[in-house]
Amino acid sequence: MSLATPGGRAARASSHTDFVVEQLGRAIVAGEYPSETMIPLDPDLCEMFDVSRTVVREAKKTLIAKGLIQSKAKVGTHVRDAEAWNMFDEDVLRWHAGLRNAGAFYDELFEMRLIFEPAAAGQAALRTNARGCDRLFRLADALAAAPGRADFAVADYEFHREVLRLSGNRFLLSLGDMVQTALYALFLAEAQRFFPEGAQTVAARHRDIAAAICHGDAAAARRSMRRVIEDGYARVNGGSRV
Repeated sequence: MSLATPGGRAARASSHTDFVVEQLGRAIVAGEYPSETMIPLDPDLCEMFDVSRTVVREAKKTLIAKGLIQSKAKVGTHVRDAEAWNMFDEDVLRWHAGLRNAGAFYDELFEMRLIFEPAAAGQAALRTNARGCDRLFRLADALAAAPGRADFAVADYEFHREVLRLSGNRFLLSLGDMVQTALYALFLAEAQRFFPEGAQTVAARHRDIAAAICHGDAAAARRSMRRVIEDGYARVNGGSRV
């Protein structure tokens, strides 16, 4: 977009702001700026990224909103403790998933999944319907027939999202949507460890979930979902979680 185009200047500034947010956000999540350390001063950031002070200020506002940094007058801007970061922010999740060593992040993600996904599967079994069951089995078939890792990861995510939808709980569905980026990255990481050799086994385990839900067996649905999550943890980490 040319600067002569209406809105061109604003679009260019926004693009520069996004770039600074991306670079600083990735660096903070990667630990290049540890907790409680100061990030460079505005003039230094301007020089570092070749942008204006306005761009730097907007980028810092965005990172403050994500919980990564805090700015204090006459003190400067420091990185907040990781416990304060908004882990449901799409960018924060993406930056974590992109770490070379994302083990700790995936550990926490698995813990969260074990808390809500088996419960969602149990609820889905109590609210089963023919259309939802058909979709679950189609997605399990898509896992078995996936031509590549990315397709497998997409089918995996869609299966788990359908279980959340069938639970009938909008909070659970929204939670799955919020961590979509992280879940896809996780499923892709799992697929890289076993695809295509283990695809049929994984598909069969997902069919077990579908069968339990469609038979209205909440206890079996919870057990089957827990097994799938724990199997995934073992594939990513090379060992069982329990």
